[in-house]
Amino acid sequence: MNVLVTGGAGYIGSHAVRELLGAGHRVVVYDSLTRGHRTAVPAGTPFVKADIRNSAVLAETFEVFPVDAVMHFAAVSEVGESMDDPAKYYRDNVAATLSLLESLLKADIRQIVFSSTAAVYGEPESCPIDEDARLRPTNVYGRTKLVIENMLADFSMAYGFSCISLRYFNAAGALPAGGLGEDHSPESHLIPLILKTALGQRESISIYGTDYPTPDGTCIRDYIHVTDLARAHVLAMEHLLTGGGPRTYNLGSEKGFSVRQVIDQAKKITGIDFPVVEAPRRAGDPAVLVASSASFQRDFAWKPSCSDLPTLLQTAWDWHKSHPDGFGDSNG
Repeated sequence: MNVLVTGGAGYIGSHAVRELLGAGHRVVVYDSLTRGHRTAVPAGTPFVKADIRNSAVLAETFEVFPVDAVMHFAAVSEVGESMDDPAKYYRDNVAATLSLLESLLKADIRQIVFSSTAAVYGEPESCPIDEDARLRPTNVYGRTKLVIENMLADFSMAYGFSCISLRYFNAAGALPAGGLGEDHSPESHLIPLILKTALGQRESISIYGTDYPTPDGTCIRDYIHVTDLARAHVLAMEHLLTGGGPRTYNLGSEKGFSVRQVIDQAKKITGIDFPVVEAPRRAGDPAVLVASSASFQRDFAWKPSCSDLPTLLQTAWDWHKSHPDGFGDSNG
């Protein structure tokens, strides 16, 4: 099949591109490179540098490349930034996605897999979190993703779109074969921050809160390997392209690891006893966030294969050690 991947030069999108190509699909990467990396796109893969709000470029892209479906990753996704500048998030996430959907409607392309987030749940009432949990996002980023989910549902009812929204938890790790990994600027994710500390690029790693009601007092999170996520996206896409209907699914490892567990495992993997600083809690950090992926596992015979903590950290460490400056471009 022919798949357009928006944000295909970003962290999760670029791994999804590899999985699509490996599954025999034809891919066009569409990315503004505002936060993505051109070198993350495989050589020979058609690439369009443009914003998804540019309807003229999208129309031209659809004329040049036959497209059966879209994987939509293009977004801004920093929680703190979303609270400081909500207008940017409603503009770059919600308004931009509406523009994309209108372009797809004109081109008669109605299959889309949407990169959503567990942030739509907010503070969980119980764990593990399943798809029926209350939706009450506590930050602007999560609210924009929920608006888009509702928009897709409305487009499905009114225009016959077939959409799958995938809500996932903490993506981490790097391509096991090497050459592709996580490179954000600024970086805010725990595992790359830990590994940058191990490399000596940061003075220390902070633990925000050591008095949570968890076994070691630190927050527990569900980490899922980026290649497991990418494989799930391909399965969802193939489901739509064979006539499957719209759905919403969680994606996670269903295992929770505390901040201290991740740090201790990273010290074992790297062999480096890097400095750790204990700091006060951050406002709005839930004690435990763990997914239930039972629905997706049941419907797609999918199970995470790389999301155990040692494998996840080892692949991430291999990437950061061999690419200490990331992709080495202006976004790195």
